[in-house]
Amino acid sequence: MQRLLKWFAVLTTIGMLMVLLGGALVTKTESGMGCGRSWPLCHGELIPSNITPELIIELAHRVVSGGVGILVLVLSVWSWKALGHVRETKFLALVSFFFLVLQGLIGAAAVKWGQSDFVLALHFGISLISFASVLLLTLLIFEVDKKFQAEKLVLDKRMQKHIIGITIYSYAVVYSGALVRHTNASLVCRDWPFCLNDSIMLPGNMYEWIQMGHRAAAGIIFLWVGYITILAVRHYRHQKVVFWGWIISFILVSLQVAFGAMVVISRLNLFIALGHAFFISCLFGVFSYFILLTARSKKNAAALASVPPAAEKENNAAHRSVPVQ
Repeated sequence: MQRLLKWFAVLTTIGMLMVLLGGALVTKTESGMGCGRSWPLCHGELIPSNITPELIIELAHRVVSGGVGILVLVLSVWSWKALGHVRETKFLALVSFFFLVLQGLIGAAAVKWGQSDFVLALHFGISLISFASVLLLTLLIFEVDKKFQAEKLVLDKRMQKHIIGITIYSYAVVYSGALVRHTNASLVCRDWPFCLNDSIMLPGNMYEWIQMGHRAAAGIIFLWVGYITILAVRHYRHQKVVFWGWIISFILVSLQVAFGAMVVISRLNLFIALGHAFFISCLFGVFSYFILLTARSKKNAAALASVPPAAEKENNAAHRSVPVQ
């Protein structure tokens, strides 16, 4: 049964990633109105008669989202029953399904009544939270047999603050990127990394500010992840999940920046643009796992503080954490 749950969790996680990329595909191909103002039907028809590429993309996204929604619901209930004793399980089960339903409702509202670009930009971020919750549920399921765990991890306060800060900041970066797409500002600056339109260094209108604001935010997160990776390499070699987690994060953020540049250089190549969305989704998933580790670290630190001196000394010898200098 446990093995079947693992496979189902992996399938659901892949499905959520497809929902994320499907939403990005709908936006990038401007297929949001492929089914007109009708939802959940297309142009009021169960089987559309006037087939267009935009209709196929939009309808496929709706079908995949509905199917994955069922998978997420089943995974939430299944993991609740099988892993209810793990304290994070019930919270993640509720969050994953709630935010998936929420993004579906926002999408439906956008079709039926329309929404401003600033509201529509939230759509990808809400789906991202649901994806991260499903990913964390999957990792919890794999932790049960102790093949993948970090229960004794203790992070120093400096690392904890970096993790919380960069996770919140990364969500702002995601929103700014979604806003670039929804305002059609992707190619408003055809140069990279600066906006040299009319030989003026500073942005000259709202769309250029949105584009360059996103580039600046992406540059900051690249430098921030690089700095934390250096800390992890110097001080957390013995904590493999932290060490390799930040190595992977730096690779992902580097690919994210590179694909962002190529989106502009290639003049919105669709596959590169989808790669751009894929890497930020994976990066946010890693950050979310670090948040889980941070919560556990605080619990472990509190537990160690309540241990008698002799036992604490023995625990420290077995699970020593080197503080950041």
